[in-house]
Amino acid sequence: MRDKLVTVFGGGGFVGRYVVQALLRTGARVRVAERDPRHAWFLKPLGGLGQMQFVAADVTRSDTVHRAVVGSDMVVNLVGVLEGKFDAVHVVGARNVAEAAAGAGVEAMVHMSAIGADPAAASAYGSSKGRGEEAVRAAFPGAVIMRPSIVFGREDQFLNRFAGMIEKFPVVPVLRAPVKFQPVFAADVGDAFAAALAADHAGRTFELGGPDVMTMGEIIRWLAATLGRSPSIVELPDAAGALLARLPLAPITVDQWQMLQRDNVVAPGADGLAALGVTPTPLASVAPEWLVRFRRLGRFGRRAATKLHV
Repeated sequence: MRDKLVTVFGGGGFVGRYVVQALLRTGARVRVAERDPRHAWFLKPLGGLGQMQFVAADVTRSDTVHRAVVGSDMVVNLVGVLEGKFDAVHVVGARNVAEAAAGAGVEAMVHMSAIGADPAAASAYGSSKGRGEEAVRAAFPGAVIMRPSIVFGREDQFLNRFAGMIEKFPVVPVLRAPVKFQPVFAADVGDAFAAALAADHAGRTFELGGPDVMTMGEIIRWLAATLGRSPSIVELPDAAGALLARLPLAPITVDQWQMLQRDNVVAPGADGLAALGVTPTPLASVAPEWLVRFRRLGRFGRRAATKLHV
């Protein structure tokens, strides 16, 4: 990987920053492609002299994508949305990146999808991710597909969102409490992408999950215990959840409600982190480090509680 030029679409995003760091550690040169490259400039100090590049590109505009991959040895596509123009980003955008990569004659491509990606999925998100995989395979048959479960990390909008609710409210409602997740650490995802490029994994699909399979209810209760807080946790029945998703200013969209109808875990027998030489990181071993800010008295909370107990 040393001195290989890897263009990373979406490199300034939550997962992108971990993929970029993992690639930099291999000695690769990284070109971060963003609609507004200034949003990724915070990555500059992570690379050595001449190791980082930045370019403006919008995956929905093929001309900008083709310009971004010129001279690249490898390409990574991480661009995705949780609501809005699913087809424009997940299908058309994915196709644009794959076609540009193929046209540039790059050695390898890795594409970010998601567990549950299926053209026949009930949710628009899952369906668009599935059709995006098909579009990538058609344009670049040797592309590696990555399907992570829920990705957690210091900057995530999953654990941090629920931790904020637990911090602020005495009652925390839980939608689809029985649905299962297999949270995967963002740094492990970054290492997986780098490993997929460093060796020949052409045409393979990997499902990325951590060592812990937890229901939504278990995740909320673990967060409350980790934060030293004891809100009333109310598991809403599905009828109430379905109604809530349709209300104005609802905390989730109808499509996200559809996504919660199926477990988000690695399929039995699927290749995962182990196949890429990555050891999965347990949630409890790293998350408390940044979740401490949601505790009473912050990082001094445990010490104060200990003194009071004594």
